[in-house]
Amino acid sequence: MSSAAAEVSDQFDTPTLDAESSVLLHTISEHGGYAFVRMAAQAEAGDFRAAEAAREMAWEQLHSGPWHSVQPAWRDAYSMACLRVAKLHFASGEFKEALRVLDMGLIMGGTLLRKDLDSAVHKVSAKARDSEGHAVNNGSSSSSSSSTKSECQLVHDGLDKAQILQMLPEKSLTVKTVVKRSGLSLEGFLREYLLNGLPVVISDAMAHWPARTKWKDLDYLKTIAGGRTVPVEVGKNYLCSEWKQELITFSQFLERIQAVGSSSSSPAVPTYLAQHPLFDQINELRNDICVPDYCFAGGGELRSLNAWFGPAGTVTPLHHDPHHNLLAQVVGKKYVRLYHSSLSEELHPYTETMLFNSSKVDLDNIDEEVFPKVRDLEFADCILEEGEMLYIPPKWWHYVRSLTTSFSVSFWWSDSENSTDS
Repeated sequence: MSSAAAEVSDQFDTPTLDAESSVLLHTISEHGGYAFVRMAAQAEAGDFRAAEAAREMAWEQLHSGPWHSVQPAWRDAYSMACLRVAKLHFASGEFKEALRVLDMGLIMGGTLLRKDLDSAVHKVSAKARDSEGHAVNNGSSSSSSSSTKSECQLVHDGLDKAQILQMLPEKSLTVKTVVKRSGLSLEGFLREYLLNGLPVVISDAMAHWPARTKWKDLDYLKTIAGGRTVPVEVGKNYLCSEWKQELITFSQFLERIQAVGSSSSSPAVPTYLAQHPLFDQINELRNDICVPDYCFAGGGELRSLNAWFGPAGTVTPLHHDPHHNLLAQVVGKKYVRLYHSSLSEELHPYTETMLFNSSKVDLDNIDEEVFPKVRDLEFADCILEEGEMLYIPPKWWHYVRSLTTSFSVSFWWSDSENSTDS
């Protein structure tokens, strides 16, 4: 290989950064980021220490106050710094490290340099896979057999109703079950459920998704996403004092799922990839799913598409969301309990701004002295089976528990009259 060819292979293109760099740096200067601008200039010239220093400066700005108060220019500055650092790692053949830095840019950075980050991830991922000596879908018999083994490791089933009831809050599956519909037309969904604000389980709208088979295979998930960095929650749930967040690779996350196992009695602390825009970050996984047509019923606009992936026993405590929600159960099964939006006062929401949509009531351990009437409140519930979708109307309170290792996708969309809301 010629030196010119080698130089090309050791770089990835950043056309947006090249075009917008001077304007972005000027904006950062106006926000007092003179030291960042100086370090960014040295980083562009190939100074690795300066590149890392610039990234650290931007990181500090991202954590200088509430997320909504961070200047957008500093988010873009963080993306810029991540691209600079990743370029230098990539040129040194440090593909895993370059990929980790790019993922941090995708997770924490702004939107200006998104295309550069995505294209860089594509190139670096390919290099990382090549360096590890394997590629996606190599089709060998050994891979096939290991995939079969992986399915058994990821998905545990065979639970009977008695076992399930032992995991669930009192009165579960004994009062009112959410209606389940097969072959539900868009018109029927709109007329009978969306316009009336009623939940429904749709049982046959995901059969064509590649994810329905691919995501059961640990080898596939490791190959596609193993080296990617993702944010996870560690602990019982976000309302508990011991709860925390970590950044780990997807392979490490899969190892934790396997360590916890599929039994809810496992003593290991659950790790949950919860409400993360994973499909914006990892395009290959996005290609495995489809946005259901139901999300466009009523002329609304899709707001977010998030992943929920974790072992048996992960719990999302009682809360409500502002948008229409279609929860698609791709792998495994979950229990979901729903309370009508009119019961908000009876469910005692937190008064803190950050938790206003969460209930103080712990359904797994109801304090009868503090909340004596909660046990008598009307609710509907269901077991959301693999391949089913649950429509949750806006502001309906819901509690969710994974009964097995579970991989779900939530689609949020707004009403047409609220399509300009954030």
